Amino acid sequence: MSSGLSITIIVIIIAIIVAVTTAVVINKSNTNKLDKVERDSADLNDASIKEDIKRLDKMDLAGKSLATFNEWKKTYDSVETQDVATLHQLLERGVAENARYSLFKAKKTASEAQELSLRAHKNLKESKKVFTELLESNHDNQVQYASLLKEYQEMRKEVLAKSYNYEVALDKIEDKLTTMESKFDSVKNLSAQGDHVEAKRVLNQIDEELRLLKKQLPKIKELDNDLKNTFPEQLEEINDTYKKMVKEKYKIKEVNILDEVKNIYDQIDKNFTTLGEMNIDSANKNNEIIASQIDNLYSILTKEFKARPFVDKNQDKIVELLGHSAHNSSQLVTKLQHIDESYELTHGELQEAKTLESEVNHLNVEFGTDCQKIADGEGVYSEIQNKWLDLLKKLEEIDQREKQISQDVDGLFDAEAVANDSIEKFKQEVSLIYRKLERRSLPGKPESFVQMYTLVVNEITKTSNELKQVRINMEHISDELIQIQEDIERLKKEAEEILSSADLVELTMQYSNKFLNDPEIKKARKETYNLYQNEYEYQEALDTIATAIEKSEPGSFQRLEQEYYADKKERELAEQEDDE
Repeated sequence: MSSGLSITIIVIIIAIIVAVTTAVVINKSNTNKLDKVERDSADLNDASIKEDIKRLDKMDLAGKSLATFNEWKKTYDSVETQDVATLHQLLERGVAENARYSLFKAKKTASEAQELSLRAHKNLKESKKVFTELLESNHDNQVQYASLLKEYQEMRKEVLAKSYNYEVALDKIEDKLTTMESKFDSVKNLSAQGDHVEAKRVLNQIDEELRLLKKQLPKIKELDNDLKNTFPEQLEEINDTYKKMVKEKYKIKEVNILDEVKNIYDQIDKNFTTLGEMNIDSANKNNEIIASQIDNLYSILTKEFKARPFVDKNQDKIVELLGHSAHNSSQLVTKLQHIDESYELTHGELQEAKTLESEVNHLNVEFGTDCQKIADGEGVYSEIQNKWLDLLKKLEEIDQREKQISQDVDGLFDAEAVANDSIEKFKQEVSLIYRKLERRSLPGKPESFVQMYTLVVNEITKTSNELKQVRINMEHISDELIQIQEDIERLKKEAEEILSSADLVELTMQYSNKFLNDPEIKKARKETYNLYQNEYEYQEALDTIATAIEKSEPGSFQRLEQEYYADKKERELAEQEDDE
């Protein structure tokens, strides 16, 4: 036998085994489903449901109760007569199909049997629940009826016994209680007729209405008390307090207290009507508005009452402060007027002082007006308190500013003395610089130095003359002194450079004697001599000879220059030690 044929046979055998195994598994599954449905079908014969139906038939049901009973009895009868019979037929057919190995037909039949069984069980369960509720409804209704009736009677007793707490809404409350009483009668009639479902619905209505009224009564009591007692008592207190304050010369302009009190009384009357209609939310909102308005009136009265002690306590103190401030302002203006005769007040100090004096006078006038209003009983204490607090703050600011102005102008005298001392010092410095150059006996002075020297001398002379004027601008003079100081430093630096350059020219010229045979050096010496002796250009002369020397002997001028400045530094240190 060939290998190909052997494989084919093996595949066929395996396929047969798989097919047989699958058929056995499906057959077994179908058998299990059908057996379970058959076992469950035994539960469809529920004797307790039949007993419930017999009891309900004897209850003489009516209305919705009867309609509900008939609907679910029909459902039960359908399960018992039709569904059970159909289920048995499906089970028999399914068993037969499975036995013949019509596996897929058997599977479909088993699924149909399962669905019918589930539906039938669900209908029986719902029927049982409805029948149980109908059987228990009469008893439950009786229990709920008794409980609600007791609660109703207690509530009615409370309303009647304490009717003064609910007086404004008493008619509406009585109407609600009467309506509930008629509903209790309706429940009795419905129960007697056997319509327990409708009786239950009415009982639930009563329960809801009782709960609502139970919730409303405390709020009605609270709102009624506010409208009848709390608010009128507060308004009476406000009215009496206000009249007493008027007698004590309090003045209130913010609102008309008496008109506001009358307006609130009108709102109270309107809200009595709203509450009487049992519009609890609106009445509560209106009461909150009224309470807020009353609180505002209390705040206004309290504000004025608290402000008066401040006004009484500080009136004399402010009189004294204003007098002191007016005196200081006047003195400062007088002082500045005198100073202005000798010095230019370049920052508007005098005008500012006059403005401050005017502000003090204005504050004094306003304060006097406030005091007169108080005397006449026309002063609003809270407004006056705020004004006087601002006044005290303003006086403090004016006092600080006046002190600063006084200190600033006081410095003018010292500044003038310093300026005169500076001029003398500058004259000495310039003279020393000039004499130092003179002592050196140079052929002449460079034109740039002469110009700078002349400029500084003229600046000193100009500023000195300004200091001798009747009326001095110290700010301008201070700027000039700074400029003079800077120019003197430049003049001093230029003089030092002239002296150093002249010294280095002489040293370099001496050193150049070594190179007299060098034509370039000869030419440089001649040019250097002319610049030094005739044109007084010492720096240019130095540059000319130094350049020539460096070409002939690199580094030589740098060495000469370093030695020169080292010696010069030693000489300066020695001179300082001698001066000390």
